[in-house]
Amino acid sequence: MIKSKYNVIGVMSGTSLDGIDLAYISFEANDVWAFKIHNAETVSYTEEWKDKLSNLVNYHIETIKQIDEDYTTYLSEIISKFIEKYQLNTIDAICTHGHTALHQPEKGLTYQIGNLQKITKLTGHTVVCDFRVQDVRLGGQGAPLVPIGDRLLFPEYDYCLNLGGFANISFENESSRIAFDICPVNIVLNYYCKKINLEYDNNGNLASQGKLNLSLLKQLNTLEFYHQNFPKSLGLEWINSKVIPMIDTYQLEIKDVLRTVVEHIAIQINTILKQNAKASVLVTGGGVYNTFLMNRLKDLSQNKIIIPSEAIIEYKEALIFGLLGVLRLRNEINCLASVTGAKHNHSSGIIHSY
Repeated sequence: MIKSKYNVIGVMSGTSLDGIDLAYISFEANDVWAFKIHNAETVSYTEEWKDKLSNLVNYHIETIKQIDEDYTTYLSEIISKFIEKYQLNTIDAICTHGHTALHQPEKGLTYQIGNLQKITKLTGHTVVCDFRVQDVRLGGQGAPLVPIGDRLLFPEYDYCLNLGGFANISFENESSRIAFDICPVNIVLNYYCKKINLEYDNNGNLASQGKLNLSLLKQLNTLEFYHQNFPKSLGLEWINSKVIPMIDTYQLEIKDVLRTVVEHIAIQINTILKQNAKASVLVTGGGVYNTFLMNRLKDLSQNKIIIPSEAIIEYKEALIFGLLGVLRLRNEINCLASVTGAKHNHSSGIIHSY
């Protein structure tokens, strides 16, 4: 039954491995979509799970399937504790992205763990999940999926920029929504921080003390991906095969790596933003807290950089996956061909009814 109001839990786990984001949200469909985030939190991964998830691309498919079983149970427990903690009694659906294990759309392959049927039984609620698979089957990238939410929930901004494991952006181009991954962000920065036993570079302080390596910067900026037309998306496989080996050949101090990668990120993002100077840019994701990165971006850009509330910064993707689930329940378009390159717009996601 199509309703005008929905209460859902949006669940997101990203490539930066910060943890599992959960948000309890109300949506209301009128002339425009309205929303309210009632409760939200991030549950950090244990070191064991961080290790497993960071190495998924190196495992045999049978090992990944076993991890999928375990992860689905683990995710179900976290969602159930969230429901109990906030005494959530009205839930139309749990809308979850799962966690990307493999993403090679050019081979017709994408695999998100944590989306198995048993998640419904373990949580006791209807679950909408596995949003990428159908798009890849339709010839699309299966990513990014957030732009439909940018269009429906944040239409007042010219650009919606997210700084997570990767930087991705979406915007209206005439009558079409355009979106694509720009470059790696936290997935590379955090990788090198871990080499010196840091989870991340707090405020970008370490990067700010580093020395810019112009040779590495030039080589990073000439990576083939940056010259490809959209739609296009990035995955961990690309980082491991193209970016990390390139950086490691320079044998730099960690602070110099961070300084150079930050400059690379700011340059690549500004390459996109400068096409519409003075436009408004809504910036979300964990990268917003990297003060040095944000300052470099502002230094290079003439755009109006807007940082929203903490809830939107941290839980925008969980919010939008909640919306994707609602749209799927209504059998309305939640995946845009102009973004992913699929054969046509479609309503994507598997519904596990309770």
